[in-house]
Amino acid sequence: MSKQSKKGRAEFSSSFGVIAAAAGSAVGLGNIWKFPYITGVYGGAAFLFVYLGFILAIGLPVMLSEFIIGRKSHRNAFGAFKKLAPKSLWQYIGILGVGAAFMILAFYGVVAGWSVDYVVTALSNGFADQSPDQLAVMFTSFIESPVQPVLYQLLFMVLTGAIVMLGIKDGIERNVKVMMPVLVVIIIILNIRAVTLPGAGEGLRFLFHPDFSKLTGEGVLSALGHAFFSLSLGMGTLITYGSYIDKKNNLLNTAVKVTIADTLIAILAGVAIFPAVFAFGIEPSSGPGLVFITLPNVFQQMPGGYIFAILFFLLLTVAALTSSISILEVVVAYFHEELKLKRKIATIFATALVALLGVICSLSMGIFKDYTFYDLNFFDLLDWISANLLLPLGGLFISLFIGWKFGRKKIRAEIENGGSISELMLSGFIFLVKFIAPIAIAIVFLSGIGLLKI
Repeated sequence: MSKQSKKGRAEFSSSFGVIAAAAGSAVGLGNIWKFPYITGVYGGAAFLFVYLGFILAIGLPVMLSEFIIGRKSHRNAFGAFKKLAPKSLWQYIGILGVGAAFMILAFYGVVAGWSVDYVVTALSNGFADQSPDQLAVMFTSFIESPVQPVLYQLLFMVLTGAIVMLGIKDGIERNVKVMMPVLVVIIIILNIRAVTLPGAGEGLRFLFHPDFSKLTGEGVLSALGHAFFSLSLGMGTLITYGSYIDKKNNLLNTAVKVTIADTLIAILAGVAIFPAVFAFGIEPSSGPGLVFITLPNVFQQMPGGYIFAILFFLLLTVAALTSSISILEVVVAYFHEELKLKRKIATIFATALVALLGVICSLSMGIFKDYTFYDLNFFDLLDWISANLLLPLGGLFISLFIGWKFGRKKIRAEIENGGSISELMLSGFIFLVKFIAPIAIAIVFLSGIGLLKI
């Protein structure tokens, strides 16, 4: 059974469990799929340095804010604001997070299903003797199929739901304690293989030697946006996980460790990919197809590529699963606590609804692709709404809530945990969440909806 708080609510049983769960939530497809290719697009290390700056200035403070809200309230993303700011408009912030989680998991499960299929394809040596053009056709044919990607998406959602149904300690915590170390071991093995390839040094120079002449305003904005999105901010996952954190756990230390883990894995993903890309003369800015088209081509050319293809797509699947369980937990916690459903019923209901929406997302790549809204298919529409509206607005209001509404004394009490925090550090945090983070997130929001051009 899960460890229970004094109020009878489940909690994580250990500090490692908290860090593994929260890091697992942050570490996902964005780190291993999106981060390497946008780094490639915007010039490598120059983008990386700007990204790290935004992680420290915006990502870490907003993450800590979400943890504070969650632990102080011991409620789901919606119930947290309802408890902390009753009978006020603040309580509706949580609805943004629940809605975002619901939409994101629908299309996220589709992409995760692709990674499961690629594990199976790698195991059957299906990439062998395929040219880059043939691999591109293979990928396009697969995602447009009305059957195969749907089945893999449903399989992935059933697995996600099964873990969440087992509860906080026996389901989420127990599994992430295994999955996160496995993920790290796989990525280190891939790193060792990548850096020992002939010509790998050029890829490492690309990643770590800055060339700011290649960093455009668009690249800076992309770094800002990815710093926000890569940590799973604004969708209620860290508020929900924060609500399961024991009062003895130091929130600042936890937030720092989770931020470091997320950023380190994103960088290690780059180390796994760029040396291999350069070693085989591939264009590092080849876009989203870098993972599903370019890398299978690279793997079949390298010695031992069969094994490393399996490991890479297994890595992708594990990373997707650690994130998906945290996203589903946002919806399940809401159904359980606000709609008063039993946890198992809430999990089945949430999983089924998300999976159904995911089926429509998958089919929008193929048989429904002609049904569009402003030239966006259903998959891209949910992506656009969540990324450009719900997440930035959620993150913006969370920052404003902590910075302007919550109060300095309560912030200190949650961060200190019976210890001490300097006035300078406390003032610095409050300044960031009052002014810097809201301005930065507002820029992401205005850019996302097309009102700001850089």
